[in-house]
Amino acid sequence: MPKLKLWIDDREVEVEEGASVLEASRQAGIDIPTLCYLKDLNAPAACRVCLVQVEGRPTLDASCVLPAAAGMRVYTHTPEVLAARKQMIELLLSDHPFECLTCERSLNCELQRLAKRYGIRDLHIEGSRNHFPIDDLSPSVVREPDKCIRCRRCLAVCEYYQAVGIYRMVERSFNAIVGPAFNGSLMETPCIYCGQCITVCPTGALREQDSTARVWEALRDPDLHVVVQTAPSIRTSIGEEFGYPVGTPLPGQMAAALRRLGFDRVFDDCFGADITVMEEATEFLERLERGGPFPQFTSCCPSWVRFCELFYPELIKNLSEVKSPQQIFGALAKSYYARKAGIDPDRIFVVSIMPCVSKKYELLRPEMNDSGCRDVDAELSTREFVQMLFQAGIDLRKLPEEDFDEPMGHASGAGIIFGSTGGVMEASLRTACEWLTGKDLEDVEFPQVRSDKYKDAEIQVGELRLKVAVARGTGEARRLIEAIKKGQKEYHFVEVMACPAGCVGGGGQPIYIETNDWNEQVAHRSRRSGGLYELDRRMEHRKAHDNPAVQRLYRDFLGRPGSELAHRLLHTGYIRRRLYAPGPLPKKEHKQKVQPL
Repeated sequence: MPKLKLWIDDREVEVEEGASVLEASRQAGIDIPTLCYLKDLNAPAACRVCLVQVEGRPTLDASCVLPAAAGMRVYTHTPEVLAARKQMIELLLSDHPFECLTCERSLNCELQRLAKRYGIRDLHIEGSRNHFPIDDLSPSVVREPDKCIRCRRCLAVCEYYQAVGIYRMVERSFNAIVGPAFNGSLMETPCIYCGQCITVCPTGALREQDSTARVWEALRDPDLHVVVQTAPSIRTSIGEEFGYPVGTPLPGQMAAALRRLGFDRVFDDCFGADITVMEEATEFLERLERGGPFPQFTSCCPSWVRFCELFYPELIKNLSEVKSPQQIFGALAKSYYARKAGIDPDRIFVVSIMPCVSKKYELLRPEMNDSGCRDVDAELSTREFVQMLFQAGIDLRKLPEEDFDEPMGHASGAGIIFGSTGGVMEASLRTACEWLTGKDLEDVEFPQVRSDKYKDAEIQVGELRLKVAVARGTGEARRLIEAIKKGQKEYHFVEVMACPAGCVGGGGQPIYIETNDWNEQVAHRSRRSGGLYELDRRMEHRKAHDNPAVQRLYRDFLGRPGSELAHRLLHTGYIRRRLYAPGPLPKKEHKQKVQPL
């Protein structure tokens, strides 16, 4: 692209034509503050914190939307600019709750950080304040509109990345707020509970439903046998909260920490992922035998499943009927494990630690009770798990490595890579390819499906040429589906994960605010995948069907993949959902007794 030259703070800067003044300034090493801006995702010039002075222009300009021009002279920290920025921050604070000590985002709030940066100790602006009710009806996401600064980031990620679009600017002037239509509840919208709005919110206006109190209560109940399962991606993200480099795998320290919290058994949900592979690969082979319907879509991600139920119900028949690893584990914990341990399933309390807030919704789905009671009782996001560790004074850096417990603590490398985009596809291919050919794979890795972006590939399996695709984000999934419906694309097997880079970029993961570049934020999340692939390479068994614990489960309990009992416990169904719900899910869950095994 053509280049142009301008001067920023009397320094000559060369940038590509079309770049904004903000981008040009950062290229020159000058950090202009922003609150609403997310490069390549959102630039509404709503917060006005990025103001600069341009020679010859009568007013200050928002640098995020001001195109750089040849010969332009820009000044980023004149007295007028600094005073205006400070005033903008004070205006935001004047209508913002002063709850920093108790706020979810304390010490990780972008507004708080800017207030400190600009030395704001007292507010000189007094006036009316908005007071909106808290929306806590959703099973996954809580909205506190009083903390909203109208940055529109949630709107952008929901509309442009996820292609759901539940957020709008509602009301006008001083009463304007970002929220669902008519400032209603998230429960009245087609929200898919992915939590990506939480990860981009600069303040505490959006957060997950807090399950920590319920888990603490269960841990202190002497009548309950509390077991925990940990998702694959947690082991490479939790270290960020303790000063480890991004992507550092810490499965052993994590297991040790969970025991110190008081869990009776510490299991690995990678085992559940291995079972998912066994059942999903079996289902795929059955589809090949009967000629479809194709493509088969993965069903591990509850946000993607809900997206399909809401927007593409005609494709429900294409969704794999296999439950997610979380729900598979819960069903097995209250049947297989309960039988082996001689414990009444009603006494077993299953906690899952997930990178996702949508799992809070998934465990409440009425069909998730095939073990005889609710399969999973509570879910903690990575952030909630870290909070509990801090409350208990447990420092991951000071813990030895410990193993997970049997019989559901041994996993293959295939189960571990579930946490990365393309991981579910690769794990399934490792098993399906061997079952199709009857031969051991010479190389178990499928780099052609690994990516943090949309990817498709053709894989030769014997005489069959498998056409596969991997999509991350429901916006990407929508484009893929539309191409399939128009006959432009044709696939046998498609993996969809609702979050950037897969589960490693889930809505419940540690929030990264060191950059205002959306693609850099996604790249940060993607680096967590490296630790998963590193662990995979270390594993003795790298295919789900080679996992001795999995073999033992089928030999002693399920019989075979796709058996009647496997279908009863590990498979489910889906329904066409209304885009606008008539009412909320019950806030309290109740154990539902069904026919026992």
